Amino acid sequence: MPRRASLEPSAAAFLPRRRDLATLREASLHCEGCPLWARATQTVFGEGNPHARMLLVGEQPGDAEDRLGHPFVGPAGHLLDRCLEDAGIDRDLLYVTNAVKHFKWEPRGKRRIHTRPSTREVRACRPWLDAELAEVEPAVIVAMGATAAQAILGRTFRLTEHRGEVILDPAGRSVVATLHPSAILRMDDDARRTAERAAFTDDLRHAASLALASAVTALR
Repeated sequence: MPRRASLEPSAAAFLPRRRDLATLREASLHCEGCPLWARATQTVFGEGNPHARMLLVGEQPGDAEDRLGHPFVGPAGHLLDRCLEDAGIDRDLLYVTNAVKHFKWEPRGKRRIHTRPSTREVRACRPWLDAELAEVEPAVIVAMGATAAQAILGRTFRLTEHRGEVILDPAGRSVVATLHPSAILRMDDDARRTAERAAFTDDLRHAASLALASAVTALR
C-alpha cells in the first residue's frame, strides 16, 4: 500500500496510474488518505452515467450510504430522486458523487450522526473528485450544500449569496450551487420545507437545461 511522505493528508498517493472510473473506484476502496477511513464501513465512490452532461456533488456519504456502499441511497437520496422526477430528470443520465468519500460520524445512543468534514479532510479527498470530473467531463456541476460548493468554487464562496447562479469553476465548467437535500429534510417548518423543496427542484431543472443546451451546441 502506498504511503505519503507529506504530513498533509491526501488521497493523491492512492490514485491508480491507469485511470478510468472502474480503476478509480477499485483503488478508492483502499484509500487511507485521511483519518476518516478508519471509522467508515467502506469508501463510497461516485456512480452513474460515465458520460453524464450533468454531475451532482454532495458533501459526504450518510449512514445508509456507508452501510450499502452507494451514494444517495438514504433519506436525502430518496428526496433527491423525488425532486429529480418532479424536474423531469432521469437519474440514470447523471453521475452522482460526494466531495468526501468516507462517512464522518459521531455516536448518539445507538445512532451514528453525521458530522461535517473539515476543510483539511475535504482537501485531502479532492484528488478523487478531480479524477471523477476528468473522466466524466460534465458540462454542468450541481454542488449540493456549502461543503460541496466550497470544495469546487473555493472557501470564500457563499451559498446563501449565490444559490442558483451559474458560476465557472477554475477549469471553466459551469457550476450551479444549491441546498443539500438533507438540509431540506432537517427543516422543522412545513411551509419552509415545501418552499425549499420547490426551489431545489427549480435549481435542478435549471442545471439540466444548461446541460441540454451544451449538448445541442456540441452537436452543431
